[in-house]
Amino acid sequence: MNREFLDVLRLLEQEKGIPFDYMVEKTKEGIKKAVENDYRDSDVVVSIDKDTGELKVMLRKEVVESEDVVFDPVVEISYADALKYSNAAVIGGKVEVPIDVKDLRRISAINAKNIIRQGIRDAEREYLYNQLKKYKEEIVTTTVTRVDPETDDATIEIGNIEVTLPRREQLPTEVLKEFDRIRVYVVNVFGPANANDNKPKNEKSRSSRQPKIMISRTHPGLVRRLFEMEVPEIYDGTVEVKSIAREAGYRTKIAVYSKDPDVDPVGACIGMDGIRVRNIVKELKGEKIEIVRYSEDPVEFIKAALSPASVVSVSLDPTGLRSCQVIVPDNQLSLAIGNKGQSAKLAAKLTGWKIDIKPESSMTAQGDAQAAQEDPEEVISQ
Repeated sequence: MNREFLDVLRLLEQEKGIPFDYMVEKTKEGIKKAVENDYRDSDVVVSIDKDTGELKVMLRKEVVESEDVVFDPVVEISYADALKYSNAAVIGGKVEVPIDVKDLRRISAINAKNIIRQGIRDAEREYLYNQLKKYKEEIVTTTVTRVDPETDDATIEIGNIEVTLPRREQLPTEVLKEFDRIRVYVVNVFGPANANDNKPKNEKSRSSRQPKIMISRTHPGLVRRLFEMEVPEIYDGTVEVKSIAREAGYRTKIAVYSKDPDVDPVGACIGMDGIRVRNIVKELKGEKIEIVRYSEDPVEFIKAALSPASVVSVSLDPTGLRSCQVIVPDNQLSLAIGNKGQSAKLAAKLTGWKIDIKPESSMTAQGDAQAAQEDPEEVISQ
């Protein structure tokens, strides 16, 4: 251990932001672990002078009355010998006995060196993970550094680490280019221990042990955070986002509820002249956003979720399977279902109910058929 070694640690602090003191502690842990391999059941103390790099390794031993009762010299020392190291030594107390580092076995020195190197690498990964995990479930504004011409995957930087935004996590309506400023939602941050969780078992690489960040522009969490940023009433808790259903790039339904009866949750989210929701739509490249009022009454909530379509009636399944039948006017059927069933699917996802939409005419025809079964002569006479 010398001053040059400390200079390397300080250089790492400048280049990678890992605190010098943090790496010194990891180094001490590595040496301690290596020495403990030689001195089983020992109490090892390691110190490093942060100015000179001087290394001291000591065994903390219990002071016993005499040499005759020293049963294990690794953990015990006689009172007479203890006085050689400390004038304050007392029987039953502890004294630190230095070890000549040169006397350590060669294998220990090799182990210590390997453990120190590994410790510094682990320190880098752990520090990086601790810096990155604060971004979990938050929005990060960043710049696209490059775009893969073959896959269209974009690369950005978050906290000095390169992160890939896969094409599948980009809005289908946008084409990202180098130097674009974008907002991404951090879905999750994986530490070094589980950064490999989503990789095939046969795929191994040293870089895979680095912390990993999962980011997205299609996740519903992005919409939630954007509303929190644009709507003060959501940020302060007056208005609550109850649920979000999203088909990224095309349409989002968001259900909101106000804890204050004097605050209109839908109006608060739209903003004066629609400015608040318009800012969010702009960020999402024209994605249509429908804001509906949440209700504890499932019938009212389902009606609101299907807006702007009008609803004649909602019949809940009495068996408790969270399914319902919704009747709409014939001229509102396509609006309620939406293009390729989009509106109906989003309404079902938003409410948590399985929704079966039928036109009003089908119910009239069904009623006539039922009446015919009950009284066929009366139907014929008509």
